[in-house]
Amino acid sequence: MTEEKIMQEEQTPPAQEPPKKKPQVGENGYVVRKKRWGDRNDGRRLRTIPAMTKFMPYIMRDRCDALNTFADSFDLTRTDPFCRRKVKEGKSNFTLLHVILAAYVRAISQKPGINRFVAGQRIYARNDIEINMVVKREMTLEAQDTVVTVTFHPADTVDEVYEKFNAAVEANVRENDDNSFDKLNRALVFIPGLLIRMVVRLLFWADYHGWLPRKLTRLSPFHGTMLITSMGSLGIPPIYHHIYNFGNLPAFLAYGTKRNEVYLDSDGTPKRRRVVDFKAVTDERICDGFYYASAFKLIKKMVENPELLEIPPETVVEDID
Repeated sequence: MTEEKIMQEEQTPPAQEPPKKKPQVGENGYVVRKKRWGDRNDGRRLRTIPAMTKFMPYIMRDRCDALNTFADSFDLTRTDPFCRRKVKEGKSNFTLLHVILAAYVRAISQKPGINRFVAGQRIYARNDIEINMVVKREMTLEAQDTVVTVTFHPADTVDEVYEKFNAAVEANVRENDDNSFDKLNRALVFIPGLLIRMVVRLLFWADYHGWLPRKLTRLSPFHGTMLITSMGSLGIPPIYHHIYNFGNLPAFLAYGTKRNEVYLDSDGTPKRRRVVDFKAVTDERICDGFYYASAFKLIKKMVENPELLEIPPETVVEDID
């Protein structure tokens, strides 16, 4: 080989690989996937989960067989001033609820396994983050309850959570204004009792096979990522609220009234702080205890350091295939 050829080869730049095509991200914040056999209209079937996890829904067929309960408290030393700052910024009714919601959404963005659900003895990754809350139109014994369902994006900040949640509440809790959930309930009331039992059995059967229309599951308080309730607004501590056999709701979170707590700091000096207790009931079939523990630690960290929720996550973690 001549010197000229050697020099030409040395000067020739190495062939570059074509840039990888970025995956398309859908409106729900997750990578768009092709629907496969066995997927539902509200979730995709997980096919690479461990064998033990896959087997659990056959041992614990009903959600009431698989309830786990968890209790902890949030230190509000940084959270209360944060909420007051948001109110001064113009978010007139910004409360602890918005911080908890944002913390749960952020946990899903990093620990997507807590947004799974079990249906028909199979485990699915939910397509969206849908959080339900039962609210009263007025704080009276006679006031009607209604259900508010809000869809969030995994990259939402606490400000975006505030805007989306408040917009949904304002649209659904106007006085003397029925929302779609209320209209559905009103229609079911006119069905005779015997027929209602048949209709409910039909709904169970259709939900088992994933044949319920998406419009219906969007209205249902029994379908979604999580159901949250504030016992603090009633002036009582949180309760362990069961999750339902019907539907696919994997978690129910309740938090209570704020209270003062005396604790010992690192040098043994007693100090006082403001805390709020919360209790959660979860479906243990969707992920193991270690995974749940890491998710609740992240939720606690975010609630107690809410300024972290003002910026979106660096990345959104996808659930397994």
